[in-house]
Order: sequence, then structure tokens, then C-alpha cells
Amino acid sequence: MNAAMPVSFFRYPPVGEADWSYTFATAQVRVLQSMLLAPGLVSDMANADSFNLAAELLSSTEYAMPSDAGASAVEEILIERRSGARKLFDSLIGVPEIVELFRARTDFANIRLALRRILTDRPLGTDYSDEGNVPADAVARAFENEDYSEFPDALGDAVEMAVLSYYSDKKIPGIDIAVDAVEAAYNLDVAGRLGSEFLTSLAGVQIDLSNIRTMLRLHWSGSDLRTAFISGGFLDVSLFLQGVDSPIEVIPELFAATAYSEVVEGGAAYLKSHDSFLRLEALCEAHLLGFLRQTDYVTVGYQPIIAYLLQKELEIRTLRMVLTCKRNQIDVKVIRDRIPEVYS
Repeated sequence: MNAAMPVSFFRYPPVGEADWSYTFATAQVRVLQSMLLAPGLVSDMANADSFNLAAELLSSTEYAMPSDAGASAVEEILIERRSGARKLFDSLIGVPEIVELFRARTDFANIRLALRRILTDRPLGTDYSDEGNVPADAVARAFENEDYSEFPDALGDAVEMAVLSYYSDKKIPGIDIAVDAVEAAYNLDVAGRLGSEFLTSLAGVQIDLSNIRTMLRLHWSGSDLRTAFISGGFLDVSLFLQGVDSPIEVIPELFAATAYSEVVEGGAAYLKSHDSFLRLEALCEAHLLGFLRQTDYVTVGYQPIIAYLLQKELEIRTLRMVLTCKRNQIDVKVIRDRIPEVYS
């Protein structure tokens, strides 16, 4: 695995230089960014007294839905909007390797699901997403026949590592840990081959945030699963291991000089007072969004296109969370604690 990246920034890593071949695509994305939901609207949805009132606030947006829409209808609309954003991304980005990189997220998600099922003797199912590089039916067929020869190398490696990990201790988390590690290495490898400073920075930030989540979860559960951390981020794995072994009051001090001090401090404080990871998740998403917004300063380039896709996906996930909570009559404070600060 890769060692930690050198740190030469205070809050967010560099996002790379302009690329004037993306002049038209960047202009199109800038318009779409201006059409993302206003933070105040999402905040009003969180404060709404009912699901119907929350859904009504979306009536003038692309997410408009009937007030009596069932859970499946809401999910269908959200998936349709996400698919549309991903198809637009594929058409604008213009680099097959980057298209493949972002489609691979679905491939890794599919094999996580399939591995969990097959290793725990559950039916394989047919609900795999068809938005990856490997068609959904090919994923199902590969696991039914136990033949992964048609998978790209990274997916084949993920399957092999996950199976070995699971059978070494028969623990389900080992599946996700193994797949996550292979996916992170794949992301860094593609970024390196493309010579992309932005993709390298994005992968590093995502690894660090994943490790922060893992550190606090291991600390909370008292787990000794010390192989759960992913190498290759900006922070060395040894820092996270030290965090696991430290009192929760001390953990923020370990990260005080890092770019993630607010994430760790807020997440640890909320975990201690509420015994919950809600705020941690919100702070991780807010930090990633802050990094993506650095692409606003790139005049033209592929960076704003990638940033828009990830911002759009975050918007859709936030809407799904808020609407689900409203349908299940979850307390408003709980919803607001989970929403990234940009929507608070």
C-alpha cells in the first residue's frame, strides 16, 4: 500500500491547474452549479412539520414529487436525477479513464453487496446497479459461477482480498475493509497514471476522512481491528492508531495541527455527548464539500465537472435522508445534526 502523502497545505490540498480545452464544459457546469438547491430550502425541509410539507418545498425544483408519493416513488425520482447527473458527467469529462474511474465506484459497491451475500450464505439477489463498468447481470453471473476472470484487475483483487479477509476471522467488517483498501489504491493509481493533482488530492482527502470515521468507530466499539485503516492519505496511519488508543478527550489534540481538526473535534464531542456518529458524518461531508468548492477558483478545467457531480450526489443523498426522516417522524434536531453545515 502507498505511504502517507506529504502535507504542504493548511486546510485543503491543491486542485491543479486550468485546462482550456474544457471551456464550454466548464461554462455549462457553472450554470448547473447555480441551480443546486439553496441551503435555506433544505433547512426549511428539515424544519417542516411533516413529510408532505417537506416534499411540497421541492415542487418548483427538478425533484418535484406528489405529496402522497410512497418511499419507492421518492427513491425512483432521486435515482433518476442521479443517473442523469452521471450521464451528463460522462459526456462532459471527455477522458475515458476518468469516466471509468467514477463508474468503478458502482462496481465496488456491487461487489461489496455480492460478497456480503455469498460469504454469509444469503441469496445473491438481482438488485445490483447497472451504472458501473461491469453490467449488473455480469456481476450476478460472476458470483453465481465463481468466475471473476472478466472483472477488471482491481475488482478481481478486491474479491480475492475480501474472501481471504473474511475466512481468516469470519467477520463481516473484513469484507468492507478489504474492498475499501483496494478501491483507495485503485483511485490513487489512476490519479497517478493520469498525472492529475486534483484526483490525487481528492483520493487523499477521501482516505483521510474514511480513516477518521474508522478511528472513532473503533474507539467507540472497543474493537481491536487495527488493520482497518487505509494507507495513502495525507495523514499517516500511525496517527489514527494512536487515536484509537487515546481517551476520547485527547483525540482532538492529536489532530489539532491537521486540516481535519474541526472534523475530529466536532465528531468526537458529539460521540461523547450523544453516543452517535451523526455529527461526524455531517462534518466529513462538509469538509469534502469545502475541498470541492476550491474548484470554483479554477477558471476552466475538468475539476469543476468532477466537483459538480459529487456536489449533486451529496444533494441527492441529503434529500433522501431528510425525506426518509420526515416520513419516519424523526426529531428535527436529529435531522439538523446530520445535515452538513452548508444546509444548516
